[in-house]
Amino acid sequence: MRDHGGNLDGAIKAFGGDRTDWIDLSTGINTVPYPVGPISPEAWTRLPEPSALGALEDAARRAYGASCAVVPVSGAQAAIQLVPRLIAPGQAAILSPTYNEHAAALRAEGWQVTEATDLAALEGYALAVVVNPNNPDGQRHAPDALRALAETVELLIVDESFADPDPEVSLVRGGAELPKNILVMRSFGKFYGLAGLRLGFVLAAEPLAERLRAMTGPWPVSGMAIEVALRALNDTEWAAQTTARLQGEAAQLDAMAARAGWVLIGGTPLFRTYATPDATAAQNGLAAHHIWSRIFPYSDSWIRLGLPGPAGDWARLETALKDGA
Repeated sequence: MRDHGGNLDGAIKAFGGDRTDWIDLSTGINTVPYPVGPISPEAWTRLPEPSALGALEDAARRAYGASCAVVPVSGAQAAIQLVPRLIAPGQAAILSPTYNEHAAALRAEGWQVTEATDLAALEGYALAVVVNPNNPDGQRHAPDALRALAETVELLIVDESFADPDPEVSLVRGGAELPKNILVMRSFGKFYGLAGLRLGFVLAAEPLAERLRAMTGPWPVSGMAIEVALRALNDTEWAAQTTARLQGEAAQLDAMAARAGWVLIGGTPLFRTYATPDATAAQNGLAAHHIWSRIFPYSDSWIRLGLPGPAGDWARLETALKDGA
């Protein structure tokens, strides 16, 4: 089932109000985004130059501490759509439960997909997928364990969309060389709070990166995305301050949820997942306060919340939780 957070239209249809009434905590997108600033006229009117794409790749490489090739794409989702075409369809395994687009994209291209519950169960497949840190439970896997897994599969996909505030889990941190059969995905929009920009990156060794470039074409991302991302990726002070803020606010959200009787399952500094007596009832209780959350078809108890932004949003959430959401 291809269900996602961010479906605020459905919440409004079911519970009323308009978009300005709602606090959307159903995604793991940073609610305090990077300040975009003015956009140059050229970003709107000219095709992106190869030099601009090269500068973007260099900026991403520095920001992620990588030494491998970088391929810009229009969001991590675009990479998910391309992965099934990198090798001939066969048997794939995905560490689950996780973001459901990986399985959906593979099945749409003729892959047979098995959902596995531990790393060992991924061994021996043509293609294996690990989301690290995982969405929605925040499970983390050490880079060495993933490199060992790669030795047993033809192609290993590691989705690091939520790794920005958890850099120690990244396979590319410190300039570590990537084996030729590992592809790492990074999301720009989640950490920087600019999901509508539609920008992400694939990190890989050659020739895998070159195959991806051939699939994405000469203008894989927009001039606006390049201009904004160059500012953001080079702003190391903002990234450090944001990471510290997110870590502190994640602990604050955990304390609020605990007072409401919810039990932490896990998460990242961008989202938290809790066990409740009844996830649907909890979601409906929050929705009565026009706060949208994320529940999952495979669990009757799990509910996921992103972190609120302004102080007023935190206060509204605390009130909703006290009211028995």
